Amino acid sequence: MRSNLNVEADPRIAELAVPERREGERSEPSRSGGTANSGRPAAAPSSDPEVSAKARRRKFTAAYKLGIVVEADQAVDPGAIGALLRREGLYSSHLVEWRRLRVTGALGALSNKRGRKPAGDPLAEENGRLQAELLHLNRKLQQAEIIIDVQKKLSALLGIALPGMSREEASS
Repeated sequence: MRSNLNVEADPRIAELAVPERREGERSEPSRSGGTANSGRPAAAPSSDPEVSAKARRRKFTAAYKLGIVVEADQAVDPGAIGALLRREGLYSSHLVEWRRLRVTGALGALSNKRGRKPAGDPLAEENGRLQAELLHLNRKLQQAEIIIDVQKKLSALLGIALPGMSREEASS
């Protein structure tokens, strides 16, 4: 039968309500859920338990990224890179990506910003579009010239005069 004692109100009673542990058993209160038998009150959590409404994305500077990559490259002991990543709160994918970026463009590539790119120069965009169109039209012209040349040779072999062409041009 339960007694009518208010266990939550008095911390001393709560500590007595926890069964005593024998030697060799775990006495870590954070894992077992109970209080430690140390006689001192449990410490209050130091961090604010409130969760922010919106999570913020971490932003790393190019100098920080380069410093981490250099430090990881200098690590020679087994597990040193893992310790570095744990200490800095990073994932191994960060290190892989930052190494790849360092190879492709060093510090400039490491500082790429996310999001929408600024609008480019309208004249440069038009120039690029016109150059692509010119390349496309040159390819079509070259293809048409090849087809016309084949038609001329075929008509010369068969002795057929093409319209707008004299017999002498066809035989040449």
